[in-house]
Amino acid sequence: MNGSTANPQLEVTEWLAQGLRDEASSERIFVQLCERLMKAGIALSRATLHFRVHHPQWLGTRLIWHRGHRDADVQNIAYDVEATDVFLKSPFHFVIATGKEVRQKIQLHGPHKFPLYEELRDQGHTDYAAWPLDHTQGRRHLVTFATDRPDGFDESDIALIHSTLPLFSLVTEIRLKNQLARTLLQTYVGPHASEQILDGATTRGSGATVSAAIMICDLRNFTLLSGSQHRDRVIDILNEYFDLMADPIERHGGEILKFMGDGLLAIFPLNKPNACQRLIAALTSAYEASARRTSVKFPVRFGTGVKAD
Repeated sequence: MNGSTANPQLEVTEWLAQGLRDEASSERIFVQLCERLMKAGIALSRATLHFRVHHPQWLGTRLIWHRGHRDADVQNIAYDVEATDVFLKSPFHFVIATGKEVRQKIQLHGPHKFPLYEELRDQGHTDYAAWPLDHTQGRRHLVTFATDRPDGFDESDIALIHSTLPLFSLVTEIRLKNQLARTLLQTYVGPHASEQILDGATTRGSGATVSAAIMICDLRNFTLLSGSQHRDRVIDILNEYFDLMADPIERHGGEILKFMGDGLLAIFPLNKPNACQRLIAALTSAYEASARRTSVKFPVRFGTGVKAD
């Protein structure tokens, strides 16, 4: 470290404890943490943050920060990643499974334990460290740091990073749980109702009137399908059908209020321009996507009803 601050540990921990009340984004906090660690004298060249999230489509989110970048690259991680060789032969798997820190000086020559180290060496990094980021209820995430400093990290660098992790874990857990609550509510009650609930509209019997173009959709012959096909095949068809419908509805500004077995109810609020036209555009896109589907053994056929009210 270059001694650029009188007490770098105190400055970073005070910022984590007191300076983030109005910052809701884990991504921005992570970028700011990297910048503050650099200001404290640590020659960071790369850092990553890996969160497991409760999302209908994604197992987790990965943030990748590089020195000189104002923002982190945000990547969604699919559920099947944990079965891949890339994951199983990675330090990520080791840290998540054991809860232990990983530290590796990246060699100029010779093989490494994990293929990731070869990639980091080719990118010019010289040292790498990864820690579990443990939240409550046994939920484990991951944070990593790398440097391209010729001699790698000093032990004082590692000590400073390590000292920030307990507070960083608390700060990110609060933001992550806020995000999870928002995601779950949007999934089950829709964006508009979820925002009202998060704002405190939970009084029994309370309600609101929304003028909207309404769409109801129903999968055809579902009773016959569910009685003649294996459960897993029925679920696959339902997922494909809901994807065919949900994607264009959301893309055209609609809001899915609920899924009802093999049906769904969606609205296009009239306080937004061209609500009826956007509903028709969403339906057209769904029917076109269904027509392009290649499987003819189990066709996805559905009926729709629309009304402006």
